[in-house]
Amino acid sequence: MTVSAAVQQQAGEAGLLPSHQARLDYRTGKGWSTAGVANGFVQGNLAIIPEQYAGAFHRFCQLNPKPCPIIGMSDPGNPFIPALGADLDIRTDVPRYRVWRDGEMVEEPTDLLAHWRDDLVTFVLGCSFSFEEALMADGLPIRHIEQGCRVPMYRTNIACTPSGPFAGPMVVSMRPFKPAQAIRAVQITTRFPAVHGAPVHLGHPEQIGIVDINKPDYGDPVPVAADEIPVFWACGVTPQAVISAARLPFAITHAPGLMLITDLKNKDLAVL
Repeated sequence: MTVSAAVQQQAGEAGLLPSHQARLDYRTGKGWSTAGVANGFVQGNLAIIPEQYAGAFHRFCQLNPKPCPIIGMSDPGNPFIPALGADLDIRTDVPRYRVWRDGEMVEEPTDLLAHWRDDLVTFVLGCSFSFEEALMADGLPIRHIEQGCRVPMYRTNIACTPSGPFAGPMVVSMRPFKPAQAIRAVQITTRFPAVHGAPVHLGHPEQIGIVDINKPDYGDPVPVAADEIPVFWACGVTPQAVISAARLPFAITHAPGLMLITDLKNKDLAVL
C-alpha cells in the first residue's frame, strides 16, 4: 500500500479528513514525501521569517506571483493559521524543516518547538503538488509519484524581481511529458494560478541555466525518456534560494518536497 493510500485509509477509519490525518502522522514523526498524500487537498511551501523582514518579503511575493503565490499568512509569533486548518500547527505538522542562519542551512529538524520565536511570521505559498491531481485525473503520468521520490527542482538563470534584501534566481520543478501531453499540461495548469499556474519553460533546460537535468539542486532526479521533453514550473522553493542570498540572520523553511498539507481543496483553487 502506498503512503497516500495508507493515510486515506487511516483517515477514513478515524473519521478525519485525509489532510488532518496526514498532519497528525507528521506531527508524530511518521511519513516522508508529501507527493500524492491526501489527494484533493492543497499543499503549501513555508517561509518563516522575523517580523522586521516580513513587509519586504510580502512585497517580494506580490512582485513574483508565479514562484511565490501566497495562500496563507500568520500573525507575528502565532503558529496557527485557522483558515488553512483548524488544528494546524506550523511548528509540528511538516515532515521536515530547514533552519537558516546568515544564509546557511544549519539544521533539518522534524519540529520547530526549540526554534520558535515571538517575532516569526509564517508565509504559506502555493505548491505544484496541488495541480498534479488535475494532471493525473486527465491521464497524464507524474514521474516522481510513479517512482515514489521527490520532484526534481533546479535553480535557474531567471531572475526574480527584488524587494528589500530579497533577490535571486527562480527555482523550478520539472515533470517530463511527451509533446502532446505537455500541451495538455499547459492547458490544465493554466487554471491554477494560485499554485504556480502554467509552466515557465518547456524543453532545452540549458536555456534557463540548468547544466545537467540529471542533477537537480533539490529533490530527486527522474528519467526523461527519448520521446519526452522536460516541462518546468515556477517552484515555491524559490524563497529558499532567496533567503540564502539575502543572508538573513534567522529564517525557517520546509525541506524541499516535504510540504504543509492544509484543509483547503485543490478544486477550489481552479479559476475555470
